[in-house]
Amino acid sequence: MSEKNREGKRTARERLAVEREKQKRAEKRRRGLIVGVTVIGVLGLAAVVGVIAANAGKDDGGEKAGPVVAPSGAQGKDSLAIPVGQEGARSTLTVWEDFRCPACKSFEQAYRPTIHELTDAGKLKVEYRLATIIDGNMGGSGSRQAANAAACAQDAGHFTAYHDVLYDQQPPETDDAFADSGRLIELAGEVEGLDTPAFRACVQDGTHDSWVDKSNQAFRTGGFTGTPTVLFQGKNIVQDRTMTPAKLKELVEQADQN
Repeated sequence: MSEKNREGKRTARERLAVEREKQKRAEKRRRGLIVGVTVIGVLGLAAVVGVIAANAGKDDGGEKAGPVVAPSGAQGKDSLAIPVGQEGARSTLTVWEDFRCPACKSFEQAYRPTIHELTDAGKLKVEYRLATIIDGNMGGSGSRQAANAAACAQDAGHFTAYHDVLYDQQPPETDDAFADSGRLIELAGEVEGLDTPAFRACVQDGTHDSWVDKSNQAFRTGGFTGTPTVLFQGKNIVQDRTMTPAKLKELVEQADQN
């Protein structure tokens, strides 16, 4: 391997580590705010009981009530995994991701070509699982809106291409641009055959919002600490400092030969 390639992979790993650390700090700040607000809330509880009663049932911007509609072809427990690749592949990669997450984009930039190569060759199956932690950390709804749109793309048979476009066009972490359904529909124009009336309705209606919420709940209760969480045969490779795209390919090739 050339020195240039080694340096590029090292840089990608370092960038990923920096983004994960930023995400952890944001989560710590969010928890601190929650504690402070809780104390204030207890002191003022008597004064706000009437307000709570008056606003009962209103949408607070959190999880969306309604039936859980899984996208076409979703698999696993509660149909929360979107599969890419051949079912008979001997290796499985599970990717927990958030479309607003900069560290997820860094992972994509480093590993995407290898993942595509291995799935196209029938040697690797990827299970994409969607989370919305940046919405919780930074505010907004872009994580959920983008995840719903990706599920709508899965219905149309264009998940992988649209998934890649969302990361290629990812806004800054503090910019909730993906909360705009018009922007998500505009990006669908970059995927041939995706921008249809059915896709537009799915995005605008939030058809899979409750499914996205359920997926995020599974992430929260799964004991994971951040996105991306990437499991190869159950082992978290993001935490493996020695992991590179070349090493992942080697592991998959070995499994395919056994």
